[in-house]
Amino acid sequence: MAYIKKLGGNDMEIEQNSKPKAPKWHIFQIIGIMIVILSLLALFLVPDSLSQLFDTIMKEVKPVVVDTFLTSEVGIAVIVSVILGRVLERLGFTDGLIRLFVPLMRLFKINPAVIIPSAYNILGDINAAGKIAGPILVKAHATKAEQKIAVATMIQSPQSFATFVLGLIALSIFGINAFPLILLAIFAPLVVVPFLLAKTIYRDTRKVNLDELPRFTPKTTFMNTIFSSAKEGTELLLLIIIPAVTIVFIFIGILKFSGVWEPIETGTASLLTMLSIEPNTGIVSFLVAPTLAVAQLAEAATTIDPRFIVGSFVLANSGLPIYVIVGQIPAIWAESSHLSEREVIEAAVIGMIIRIATACVLGYFLTPFLVGS
Repeated sequence: MAYIKKLGGNDMEIEQNSKPKAPKWHIFQIIGIMIVILSLLALFLVPDSLSQLFDTIMKEVKPVVVDTFLTSEVGIAVIVSVILGRVLERLGFTDGLIRLFVPLMRLFKINPAVIIPSAYNILGDINAAGKIAGPILVKAHATKAEQKIAVATMIQSPQSFATFVLGLIALSIFGINAFPLILLAIFAPLVVVPFLLAKTIYRDTRKVNLDELPRFTPKTTFMNTIFSSAKEGTELLLLIIIPAVTIVFIFIGILKFSGVWEPIETGTASLLTMLSIEPNTGIVSFLVAPTLAVAQLAEAATTIDPRFIVGSFVLANSGLPIYVIVGQIPAIWAESSHLSEREVIEAAVIGMIIRIATACVLGYFLTPFLVGS
């Protein structure tokens, strides 16, 4: 059979016995065929394996999504905490906090704008903190080093106000005085971390006077603030927390079914115990949601060693879980600042290392003064 090949103009060349090129296989086509073959083999050799896998996943997901977030006080606490946080914001809490910390940054010869994402994040929304603070840092002519300091410092604050509130509940159940812990774990890092990073890793800083600080107190009415924050809290619970928790526990279920999860969990638990962090809730903070972790602290008060509560509280009140640090934060800051996604991840990881060290130090040295023997 002859095929016609166009050379240019009206000239034609007839190729005899030539064949059309075979289509290239895409990598996902190959993976898809392998999955089909493996599924058929599993159905033939172990007919109930897929049902067992699905059952394992359901047993992992259901207790958390349904029993913890939908039918217990935890889900309501998430919504209520968002309402309280937005009311505090409407009353000027964030503006007051930023104006207290900005002068301290001037003393350290650091652009005061670096404190804005952390102070805003105290009331909890790490994504909004990046969207709001990134452009402010650019407008304030913050260097790339100072923008990295801002990211690393932001990781020291709870990524959800619900985590902070539920953590306070857990502390009260264990009879722990929250004031010194909040002072040292939440507010002190806003000053200490920028100072340490400016003197060590990110030295390209300079003293800048902000001509005009942005306003963070909304102008909405109080009734509008209450009802819109209730909607925001519900969306946070149903559209962010529960989907994220479901996805993570699906993977945990798959790993459990494959027999891989147990050694991972055992090794991680041993490491967290060495760091004076309650292992089970520490793993939840890292992989799933700190909100769930502090809720589990409160629910399992009779079975958890009180000596691990301080470290667990500090770890949970951070930028975790890990997929936020390596996923959401880089995407947001790369769009709103001068940093690339890789630079944001590096700064966020440095911030997380500092947070783990803080949890360990406070867990070892502060616990004896807060928890009775």
